[in-house]
Amino acid sequence: MNLEKSILKTLAYFDIFLHPLKAEEIRLFCDQFVQLDELLPVLDEMVQKQMVFKLDTFYSLQNNLLLVDRRLKGNDLADKMLQTAYRIALFLHKFPFVRGVGISGSLSKNYADAGTDIDFFIITSSNRLWVARSLMHTVKKLSFLVGKQDWFCMNYFIDEEALAIAEENIFTATEVVTLKPVCSNDDFSSFFTANNWAVRYFPNHPSVNNCVRNGKTNPWYKTAGEKMLNNAAGRILDDYLMRVTTRRWQKKEERHKLNMKGEPIGLRIGKHVARPNPEYLQKKLLNLFANRLKEIEITHGIVIEKDDHFLRREII
Repeated sequence: MNLEKSILKTLAYFDIFLHPLKAEEIRLFCDQFVQLDELLPVLDEMVQKQMVFKLDTFYSLQNNLLLVDRRLKGNDLADKMLQTAYRIALFLHKFPFVRGVGISGSLSKNYADAGTDIDFFIITSSNRLWVARSLMHTVKKLSFLVGKQDWFCMNYFIDEEALAIAEENIFTATEVVTLKPVCSNDDFSSFFTANNWAVRYFPNHPSVNNCVRNGKTNPWYKTAGEKMLNNAAGRILDDYLMRVTTRRWQKKEERHKLNMKGEPIGLRIGKHVARPNPEYLQKKLLNLFANRLKEIEITHGIVIEKDDHFLRREII
């Protein structure tokens, strides 16, 4: 595959987020295996042909130095917010039936701005997702009282029986490889094994890091809560909470309810998963990416393979 096209694809995806990349970052997110010393000469040539613009130590499809200033400020803010996110993740891991907590969203890419939420990716024990989620969302409700609801965005739950991400595309692959595991019973190894398909998208990306902190020691109340509900009553309660949540979210979608940012909200619900409806943000971003690639083709008179897995758009 032409390396120029791989570079353009990589920059096109991150251009959706107005996010310029360093050369090593381009390498990490290329869809073909390449060493940095092979990549740099090609980048230099693309800069000379004005296919790509070099902005300080960053590369972008836009000749706009403000993007560099935006990114550097975003990186600084993310460093501060991540310290808070780590503390909250450790707190969330102490809830009954929680097996792993990771940081996702823009913070997992080390970027934040004034509107950034702290997003968490939660793994629970099998068949207790809805018990764990309901307990954790009591904290979410209380956070509104002190105006810290953006610190507790627990928007993606899976349990140990459904570790594989349903959709496989550039968006989900990016989220998998940039996820920041914080604490887990098995260092998230089972999750990353179940989602090793992401290597097809980013063969240069290193194996996922171990957790920042391990959660091997459970507090007494977590152990007691699990013992109390690790039975038939717990299964009945979990099913009941799933049904209640399903009805509530169906009503929200029927009313076309929007979140605080004015975006449509929706939840895909199952026994082993509670995740954002991919028909909204995920589909929107994939469409933007496809349109950006079309613009590049027209501008530079090239053809980017349409059967490439970067353009897969399965929404389940």
